[in-house]
Amino acid sequence: MRLINPILIATVLFIHANVFSQDSAQYKNSGSVSSRYIQSVSKKTNELEQKLDKKSQKALAQLQKQEARMKKKLTKIDSAAAKNIFSNAGDKYKELEQRLTNPSIKQYIPGLDTISTSLKFLQQNSDLLNQSKEIKEKLADAMNKVKGLESQLQKAEDLKQFLKERRQFLKEQLSKFGFAKELKKVNKQVYYYSQQLNEYKAILNDPKKIERKAIELLSKTKLFKDFMQKNSMLASLFRMPGDPNDPNYMASLAGLQTRASVQQLIQNQLAAGGPNAQQQLQANLQQAQSQLQQLKDKVIKAGGGSSDAELPDFKPNNQKTKSFLQRLELGTNIQSQKSTNFFPVTSDIGLSLAFRLSDKSLIGIGASYKLGWGSGWNNINLSHQGVGLRSFIDWKLKGSFYISGGYEQNYKAEIRNITQLQDYSAWQHSGLIGMSKVVSVKSKLFKKTKVQLLWDFMSYQQVPRAQPIVFRVGYNF
Repeated sequence: MRLINPILIATVLFIHANVFSQDSAQYKNSGSVSSRYIQSVSKKTNELEQKLDKKSQKALAQLQKQEARMKKKLTKIDSAAAKNIFSNAGDKYKELEQRLTNPSIKQYIPGLDTISTSLKFLQQNSDLLNQSKEIKEKLADAMNKVKGLESQLQKAEDLKQFLKERRQFLKEQLSKFGFAKELKKVNKQVYYYSQQLNEYKAILNDPKKIERKAIELLSKTKLFKDFMQKNSMLASLFRMPGDPNDPNYMASLAGLQTRASVQQLIQNQLAAGGPNAQQQLQANLQQAQSQLQQLKDKVIKAGGGSSDAELPDFKPNNQKTKSFLQRLELGTNIQSQKSTNFFPVTSDIGLSLAFRLSDKSLIGIGASYKLGWGSGWNNINLSHQGVGLRSFIDWKLKGSFYISGGYEQNYKAEIRNITQLQDYSAWQHSGLIGMSKVVSVKSKLFKKTKVQLLWDFMSYQQVPRAQPIVFRVGYNF
């Protein structure tokens, strides 16, 4: 019997210990990150779960309300048809409630899979984590919230499928009764719910800075890589390449043809087909692609398919899927005027807050401060020359050009006492209309530059008369 070389054993043990110590060291260096990572995940998943639950309840309530209105309208036209179409509506909604208690659609979201698997890894390798009771409680809480979000997303997919089914049913039954307006409204509800669901998934797939840093640190360790290959949702769906000696890995490859064998099979068939076999294969492939596209078009036209945006019969407003804060735009602008007999050289510095109504339009309010510079370079004298209140609207004309309009009130007098502003008769009114050009800029601070050329059609009524043409340069954050 041969004895194993003790030096070889020592070497293997040393390498194993060294690798494990490097993995541990790499992760322990991220100890300050792990706690913030768990908190970030917990906060994000909790917020998304609440928003998704709220949106789902709202979408379902809207559809039920819309169906009730359509039933009431159809009853006046054809009571028998109304009874026949909506008689089992209650049963359908009860079936949905039962489906939501045990969601049938399970989807794969890469970002959520990474989050869930990383938390499981931290739980099973607690020696790499801070052993305090608080951290363990936060980890357990984060895992529960991730599971809650997973469940809510599965319910949302079932609900989305139900909304599409009801939309198709109502379209088939009510189109002949002149319900185009009502059906369009239902289509909007289904479309925006689907798009909102996609927005939430995109948030999960776009990690925050602290989450990205923690995952990067974890991914450097062999321990975590092996854990991901065996325990992630992706690994359960498709066995990830791993140890060739792993029986599960080998079993997943059983019966599968390699790329080389498939290519060899094709070459053999082409060789047996004669000199025109290559051209015939290409012709058959083109014909198959054409037929597949025709079939796809038929499915989409019939209202089927898996697309979330199934030919909406309206022009979608992408702003509706964003939160209120995401639709706000903060901006600043400046305009200068040369000195006159009444005023020194001045600059109006404005601050605005706009709300996007749609992809093409926005409304907003703002305020301005008029700073006096003096009468010239030889006579610089800073002074308070007035304030202003603003409201405005922008409507996209084409490309980056907008039609702009606004109403403003300006106090154009040197301010020595705040009580001066209470005299309403001293405020001048301005009505503005003109063009704006928006230019996107590559800047960490400013996102867009806005150049405006406006006409103040109320300037001719002002005393003293102000200049009718206003030129402003603004910046959006």
